Amino acid sequence: MATQIPDQKRVGMVSLGCPKALVDSERILTRLRADGYAMSPDYEGADVVLVNTCGFLDSAKEESLEAIGEAISENGRVIVTGCMGDEAELIRARFPQVLAITGAHQYEDVVEAVHEAAPPSQGPYIDLVPQPDIKLTPRHYSYLKISEGCNHSCAFCIIPTLRGKLASRRIDAVLREAEKLLAAGTKELLVISQDTSAYGVDTRHEEREWKGHPVRAHMTDLARELGQMRTPEGDVPWVRLHYVYPYPHVDQVIPLMAEGLLTPYLDIPFQHASRTVLKAMKRPANEAKVLERLKSWREICPEIAVRSSFVVGFPGETEEDFQYLLEWLEEAQLDRVGAFRFEPVEGAAANALPDPVPEAIKEERFARVMEVTERISAAKLSAKVGKTIPVIIDEVGEPDEDGDIGATGRSQADAPEIDGAVYLRNVAATLKAGDFVNVEVEDADAHDLFGVINES
Repeated sequence: MATQIPDQKRVGMVSLGCPKALVDSERILTRLRADGYAMSPDYEGADVVLVNTCGFLDSAKEESLEAIGEAISENGRVIVTGCMGDEAELIRARFPQVLAITGAHQYEDVVEAVHEAAPPSQGPYIDLVPQPDIKLTPRHYSYLKISEGCNHSCAFCIIPTLRGKLASRRIDAVLREAEKLLAAGTKELLVISQDTSAYGVDTRHEEREWKGHPVRAHMTDLARELGQMRTPEGDVPWVRLHYVYPYPHVDQVIPLMAEGLLTPYLDIPFQHASRTVLKAMKRPANEAKVLERLKSWREICPEIAVRSSFVVGFPGETEEDFQYLLEWLEEAQLDRVGAFRFEPVEGAAANALPDPVPEAIKEERFARVMEVTERISAAKLSAKVGKTIPVIIDEVGEPDEDGDIGATGRSQADAPEIDGAVYLRNVAATLKAGDFVNVEVEDADAHDLFGVINES
């Protein structure tokens, strides 16, 4: 008599917060699938639901609590993990029926909690065919997390409390993962961490053997090695650097961009320009030197796109400080800018600072900074009209009533989810997500480009 294999237990996942948390979710689900679990796309079909929370800002915490509440309402069997895991008492006070709570990147604890809540009905060896890692992003781009934690003590941030001090991954492990992702269809690698420029500081930039030569756990070595990799089709993948603090050695990766080995894009969290505000934030105050370096970078690699984020309304920020920021932005001419109103978060040193900025003034300053940065962005994008640029395709639409097909992609100046898009008309039915195409830009607005594929 044949033994009937029981149905797999199913796990649902709600993933909130930044790309680093998304990578955590992918790793947790990959581990669980190796243990015999299946994934559920909805609450109804799940034996247990994981909620990977964000705890960076109070508004993010509230969103996480709402997600926990929804999961409990829709399913009832909920395990909480992620950055809010350090506030277990707060979560249990609101939702005492939560099955378990674990902290950020505590993979073993999460898996153990799932095993207890919904013991696997199948062993990990039922399927003898190796399965690829679970990805929560589209197949053609992937986040490559190189470290956890952060050694900075910025006054507005509690990341070191939530995720600990800097803990860098081995350089050979990172490069192996990158190769594996490219072999599985990734065309764009997005390098992420809390501080990409500090990669390897905690391990004294230890060397490992890679492809017959030593490589250091250092951002420049990592960038150079990633720039040598190719997709199975022989294409140079896009390699995009995120969360890059402008340490001096960042200058060394700009020539790699000029050579076409790295995507000419840097995500640098400047946060402000006023020396007074930067000092209060406990961040480096070298805004004048940054302007000089931006000019130098553009001389080396004219195509480089620099994106950044800025906080307005930080405690003690005067109108003079804010006006200095606006003037700095006019001179810096950054390609992509995100602005945020200062928001207190429990445990942050900034909460105790004097002279809080009234909410009405925060709103007014936010509107002014967005007006300046949108105007700069519109001018930069308008200058691309008539040019032909490389684009990666994200999505291909269905034919309209006339049979025309549109598509959405991104230029090298656009990271997924946070920057703009390139909208294409009249594309071939054979076009697919992940394809690289050359696009003639026909029009632009303040954020996006519009064009047609240049077949010549």
